[in-house]
Amino acid sequence: MNIKTHLSNCLFVLLLILLTSSCENRQKSVSNKQFSADVIVYGGNSSAVIAAVQVAKMGKEVILVSPDKHLGGLTSSGLGWTDTGNKAVIGGLARDFYHRLYLHYQDESAWRWQEKNEYGNKGQGNVAIDGENRTMWIFEPHAAELVFEQLVAEYKIPVHREALLDREEGVVMVEDAIHSIKTLDGNIYMADLFIDASYEGDLMAAAGISYTVGRESIDTYGEDWNGIQTGVLHHGHHFKSDVSPYVIPGEPTSGVLPRISTEEPGEFGDGDHCVQAYCFRMCLTDLPENRVAISRPPDYDSTQYELLRRVFASGWSEVFYKYDPIPNHKTDVNNHGPFSTDNIGMNYDYPEASYKRRTDIIEEHTSYQKGLLWFLVSDPAVPEDIREKMSHWGYSRDEFSDNGHWPHQIYVREARRMVGDFVMTENEVLGKAPVEQSVGMGSYTMDSHNVQRYIKPDGFVQNEGDIGVHPDDPYQIDMRALLPSKDECSNLLVPVCLSCSHIAFGSIRMEPVFMILGQSAATLAVMALEEEGAIHDIPYEKLRQQLLEDGQVLQQ
Repeated sequence: MNIKTHLSNCLFVLLLILLTSSCENRQKSVSNKQFSADVIVYGGNSSAVIAAVQVAKMGKEVILVSPDKHLGGLTSSGLGWTDTGNKAVIGGLARDFYHRLYLHYQDESAWRWQEKNEYGNKGQGNVAIDGENRTMWIFEPHAAELVFEQLVAEYKIPVHREALLDREEGVVMVEDAIHSIKTLDGNIYMADLFIDASYEGDLMAAAGISYTVGRESIDTYGEDWNGIQTGVLHHGHHFKSDVSPYVIPGEPTSGVLPRISTEEPGEFGDGDHCVQAYCFRMCLTDLPENRVAISRPPDYDSTQYELLRRVFASGWSEVFYKYDPIPNHKTDVNNHGPFSTDNIGMNYDYPEASYKRRTDIIEEHTSYQKGLLWFLVSDPAVPEDIREKMSHWGYSRDEFSDNGHWPHQIYVREARRMVGDFVMTENEVLGKAPVEQSVGMGSYTMDSHNVQRYIKPDGFVQNEGDIGVHPDDPYQIDMRALLPSKDECSNLLVPVCLSCSHIAFGSIRMEPVFMILGQSAATLAVMALEEEGAIHDIPYEKLRQQLLEDGQVLQQ
């Protein structure tokens, strides 16, 4: 299949005119609503940008169709305390991204609110500035977004922003291949190859490709850490003391406090359709000159945090344990403890929800998290020393300025996951099963955040689903995990919602790995174009040689 060869000759002059326009509109067009390229990348996150860059580097035309306004996903939306694992296995364009951040922070003007020497090399085992390898692993959101924007400008990649896929009628299939996709603004995009690099896997799903949502049972793939994990307490994000879930402590007839499920948690090891909790990775600052004070949200309801009052009453005081310092007196705030920024149990329908429903879920998470901040600042049940310290924190004035200083992207830790002919499981991650066709490596802990908050048989509250199992060595990710079954689709690659189990995804889901897989997926797409064949038919050895030439790390 070669769509561009079927374009009418009468459009040739129009195409030439369009190709000389600005870089964000420099693509072949059949009309002002139809666009064509060799490869269409759907997504706006780090994996999507890197995939588009790789296509351009290899000399093919690409359009980045981004459902988002801002590029970079979580990497540019608060997750500046990078979950790297073993940095030695991060190569290719991913390493180049962190090198570009290093160069950014070599400029003294980047240190607006803090001397570079004052910041030093913050990190508990996570070095910010690796001078020897000229990389920067901890950074501000706007710095990451700047690098992504520089990349698409440098490689003259057209970016169509806020272009949401028409998930109902927007994917046209011809036999076993995607012919075109349409976005809600009416634009139609045609290509020989497509890459779905979105966090949600919307293009994959709309193309009719097999996928799953939730946790498989431990029997599905012969795993130990999948499924419901009641009684497993790994990270400390659980209730360490007996805390009553009832409105009147100890009295079930009085009703249950907010944000606690009254459903049974399920049997240990069974699968379910629940997903790990989401949150926003807030960028706060304690520098008065750059601080926007935390204020009371209009819809604030203190009863939503009654459970946290009881946690404080039990003696817990670890509020600031995951206020990880990033440059310029800012912090990447992540979940920590039994009741924190993770909005447990409030996102189950997000992966397959309509855009309207997703917006509602995002707004509810925003309300919850902003309310949590105000609670910590103002509620008398919060220990005085915590309230006093919290009063020094606020939103960073110079971050997310067009969104009220709030992150653009919610942390979609997990959504859909493709089910292809090959599925990455904990057995490959932990080195129990071989990987024959490596297209990149991961090394981070198999990390699942809590999935549900339930009432134990003894009448006290507990969280479930928080798992942290560290592989002894970096592991390889198989090429086949990026491919749908050939009889389902022959021209789509999926580097984010790839074919893997829930618990394997807990390690693979790190942003550097998404970039690695984005580059590898794009490389395979271009090679299929050059060979005029299907992505499934490209010899692995040929792909491997190209990946190594481009700096990817495929084994240790």
